Amino acid sequence: GKQWHQALSLLAKFRGLSLRPNVITYNATTSACEKCEHWEQALGLLTVMREAHLLLDVVSHSAAISACTNGEEWQQALSLLPVMQKDGLKPNAITYNVAIRAGEKGGEWQQSL
Repeated sequence: GKQWHQALSLLAKFRGLSLRPNVITYNATTSACEKCEHWEQALGLLTVMREAHLLLDVVSHSAAISACTNGEEWQQALSLLPVMQKDGLKPNAITYNVAIRAGEKGGEWQQSL
């Protein structure tokens, strides 16, 4: 349950040491937040990645969508699909599965298609 907190702490230490975390570091931290249903932190990490001019990838978006889904924020989860496509990324099978699960939780599975 504390993995997300430890991951965020480690990320802060990176920055404190003047080390520049990369997309893999952020994705791992986002995934830790996702597993503990901390969707706000996951979305915040997407924002931080953008501000750091890192190129978000399918894993970045999928982990954030999953975090929102796990946190019962299905509308927020589904709203990330067009953002992902705007970023020039194609959702993969994992992304679609998570999006369908989000729509299902909200009783709006048609929106996820």
